Amino acid sequence: MPSTNGHGPKRAILYTRVSGDSQRDQGYSLSDQRRELEAWAAKEGYQVLEVMEDGAWSGASLVRPGLDRVRELVRGGGVDAVATLFRDRLARGVYAGLLAEEFAEHSCRLIALNAQVDDSPEGELHGGMLDIIAAWERKKIAERTRRGKLQKSREGKIVATHRPPFGFLYNIARDNYVVEPGEMRVARRIFEMVAGGAAINAVKRTFDREGVPTPGGARFWSEVMIRKVLTNDLYRAHSFEEIAQLVSSGVAASLNESQRYGVSWFGRRKVTQKQVSENGTYRVKTRSTIRAREEQIAVPTPDPGIPRELVDAAREAIKGNRRPPSANRRFWELSGGLARCGLCAGRMQPDTKTNPSGLFYYYRCAHNRKNGTAGCANYKSYPAPEIEARVWEFVRERVMDPDTLRADLDLLVEMERDGMRGNPQQEAKAWLETLSKVNRKRAAYQDQQAEGLITLDELRTKLAALDDTRETARRELGALQGRTERLKALERDKEAILEHYGELAPEALDGLAPEERHRFYATLKLEVMLRPDRAPEVTGAHTAAPVEHKECALAQTRR
Repeated sequence: MPSTNGHGPKRAILYTRVSGDSQRDQGYSLSDQRRELEAWAAKEGYQVLEVMEDGAWSGASLVRPGLDRVRELVRGGGVDAVATLFRDRLARGVYAGLLAEEFAEHSCRLIALNAQVDDSPEGELHGGMLDIIAAWERKKIAERTRRGKLQKSREGKIVATHRPPFGFLYNIARDNYVVEPGEMRVARRIFEMVAGGAAINAVKRTFDREGVPTPGGARFWSEVMIRKVLTNDLYRAHSFEEIAQLVSSGVAASLNESQRYGVSWFGRRKVTQKQVSENGTYRVKTRSTIRAREEQIAVPTPDPGIPRELVDAAREAIKGNRRPPSANRRFWELSGGLARCGLCAGRMQPDTKTNPSGLFYYYRCAHNRKNGTAGCANYKSYPAPEIEARVWEFVRERVMDPDTLRADLDLLVEMERDGMRGNPQQEAKAWLETLSKVNRKRAAYQDQQAEGLITLDELRTKLAALDDTRETARRELGALQGRTERLKALERDKEAILEHYGELAPEALDGLAPEERHRFYATLKLEVMLRPDRAPEVTGAHTAAPVEHKECALAQTRR
């Protein structure tokens, strides 16, 4: 059968995917999908270029080895169709429409054999619903941004963020760094002190005492920040030969063989989020992992000027030095910001103390714990078991009264709704139109520069202004979507809570695990304010302002 371009048979790529081991053993396994796709290709007269598969990969993301190869082949041209058995095998939701649009740009069709819906982007947008349009636009922007960042890194350019790493500034093009001498001297001092035997905390306290400016303009240095400097390859000089083994030949050819370079690793951390249901309520579960080194992209950066042997000695000094978890194998019901300092409003941090009588658990102001009274004057330690028991006693009374619980939850939903200004749909539509205008102006400015109507510097200035507008629009759309989703989650959680907790007997309520109480508190937006000069205050869905409950005169103990 002739191809659509009239030059021989039609050419297709076949794609198969399963999301887990169970799908390999039941339903449409990879081999089942491949067999049906090959039969279809033979019947329709397609020449199969490649059969790509992704085993144990979720369709909720476009980052998959097999799919990456499919998209690379389509971009190369000469592919008439990408065929999959089911549409969701290739991607879910708006992602499938996004791929269809991408393939169409290269004269390639997306074909789902068993699809009963239109596989075009227009089909995905059928109905004109604003939330679908907004989701489509966000996914499209996010995917194009990801591809652009990936390509930029492969070309040996860094991806600029709101602030460069400590000791560096951005160059004029914002695609790499230049050394900032003042900050780099401080970075070198960190390596010198640690290599000389100083602990990370000792470096922090020394810098705090001397008033050394922090990277972000904060009052106190962070131990986490100091550790990041010590472990970041930006500060470890590499020879040209070492860099050439990490980058492509094209990037290596652009480097000076007589110079040394640091390394910025793009794609180092992978963050995934998914919504899970637990005990009748929903929460977003976030997981952060470090990718294998071969999955990261090395970008050469300027020589930091710190002796390599000094860097290696400092790293050896902290090797295996990991801070033990503060929870100390105990689940803290008021962790995660539920317990807050009544003086500085910061989080109360879990703390433990040991004496001849045993191990004791407390909540303590994190700012005071890290920086003493200069950080916060709340010097007290608050006994965790007693506070948690009293807070549960307070909340339990409300749970046992269904009318009171419903009133609390209704108030919580109403407060969230009041926080959404104006008409969310009209606001989203306005920001989407702003994004469209930015894209049109960007293309127009680039055309003007190509025709010599404006200079390259003028183009950069105009594009920078457009980038600021685009980032604002993206941020506002994200915030709007977040508020909308929070409201929907609250309304959903309200009914789930009433159904789940309202039917529990008192003894069942008392049997809730600490983790379940914590999730319940978080849903109610509960906060416990602790300060040394008054009884703790409990706020949450039951009140719009702090109140002191007579049954919540929680005991306080000096450290």
